[in-house]
Amino acid sequence: MAKQNRGPYILAAGAGVQLLTGIPAAWGVFQRPVMQGYGFSRGQAMLVFALLVASYGVGCAVGGLLQDRRGPRTAGLVGTVLLAGGFLAAALVPPDNLPLFLLVYSLPAGVGSAFLAPAVMACAQKWYQNKKGWATGVTGVAMGLSGAFFTLFVKGIGGLWGIRVCFAALGITMLVVCGSGAAILRDPPRSGQDAAQLQGLDHHRMIRTRQYKLCVAAVALSAPPVLLFSPEIFTIATDRGLPENAAPFSIVLGSAASAAGRLLCPAGSDHLGRKRVLYGVYLGLAAGSLWFAFAREWWLLAAYAVLTFFYSGGAAVQPALNTDLFGLRHAGVNYGFIALGMSGGSLLSYIGSQALPLAARHWLAGGCALAGLVCVTLVKPLRET
Repeated sequence: MAKQNRGPYILAAGAGVQLLTGIPAAWGVFQRPVMQGYGFSRGQAMLVFALLVASYGVGCAVGGLLQDRRGPRTAGLVGTVLLAGGFLAAALVPPDNLPLFLLVYSLPAGVGSAFLAPAVMACAQKWYQNKKGWATGVTGVAMGLSGAFFTLFVKGIGGLWGIRVCFAALGITMLVVCGSGAAILRDPPRSGQDAAQLQGLDHHRMIRTRQYKLCVAAVALSAPPVLLFSPEIFTIATDRGLPENAAPFSIVLGSAASAAGRLLCPAGSDHLGRKRVLYGVYLGLAAGSLWFAFAREWWLLAAYAVLTFFYSGGAAVQPALNTDLFGLRHAGVNYGFIALGMSGGSLLSYIGSQALPLAARHWLAGGCALAGLVCVTLVKPLRET
C-alpha cells in the first residue's frame, strides 16, 4: 500500500486501540464495583489504581524499547495479550486477595496499556511528520472517550451480571479490538529524506539532558490535579450536592472534555507552538484546581471537566514536544522514558490521597500545576544548552 494511503488506516487502528486503554481516566466507575465485588477497602482500591498507573509509566519505557527493536506491530500485539489477559485474570481472583489482584490485574493491565500507547503514537507521528500534534490528537480522542465507553460498559454489563463478568467481557473485547488494531500498525517506508528527518537522540543520551529531567518532572506534576480525585469522583460529587444517580455524569462529561483536550491541544500546538499550549495547560490545571476546590452540585462537574480537558491535552502535546526536542528516530522508547513521570505522579497522588484530607489535596493539586508550569518554562531547545 502506498505510503500516503496507509496513514488513515494507522489513525483508525490507533483510535480503536486507544478507546480501550484509557482506564485511569475512568477508574472512578470501577472503584466502587471493585470494592464491593472483591471485598476491598477504599485504600486497597486506591492502591489497585495507583499501581495500574505506575506500571503504565514503567511499561511505556519497556514497550518503547520493544517497539524500536521489533516494530509497533509486535509491541502492540504483546501489549494486547497483557492488557486483555489482566482483565480476564481479574475475573477469576477470589475475594479478599489483594496481592493476587495486584499481580494478575494492575501490573499486566498497566504494562499492556503502556506497550500499546507508544506504539500507536510514535507510529502515527512517523506517518504524519509535518502534523505530529494533529496525528497524536486524532488517536488521542478515542482515549479521551474511553471514560464514557467504560462508564456505559461497567454500568451495563457490570450492573446486570457483576464486576467479574464485566472484567471478562472487557478482556475479550480488548483481545479482539486491540489485537486487530495492533496488527495494522506498521512504520512508513523510509526514503533518503525520511531517514534524515528520523535522526535524534537515543534514550541513553536523552536521559542525561536537562530537557529530559524537566519534561519528566512536568509530566509527574500534571497528574495530581486529576489523579488525587478521579478514583473518588462519584463520592465527591454526591458529597457536594449532586444526586447519586447524576454522579456518573462526572466521568461521562470528563471523558468528553478529555477527548476535546486530546484533539484541540496537540492540533493547536502545531500552529501556536508546543510550549505556548503547555503554558495554557498548566495554568488551566491551576485555575481548574482552585475552582474544583469550591465548586458544588453541577458546577463541580464543570470544574472536573476543565481539569480533565487540560490534563489530557497536556498528555497529548507531550509526545510531540518530545520528538521536537529529541527527534523521531527513537520516538517510541523516548516517549516511554518521559512517561516514567506518570509513575511518579501516580505514586505522589496515591500518597496524597491517603495522607491528606480533601481540602489539603486541593492545595497540593494547585501547587503541582504551578510547579509543572515552571518546569515547562525552563525547557529550551537542545541547541541552546
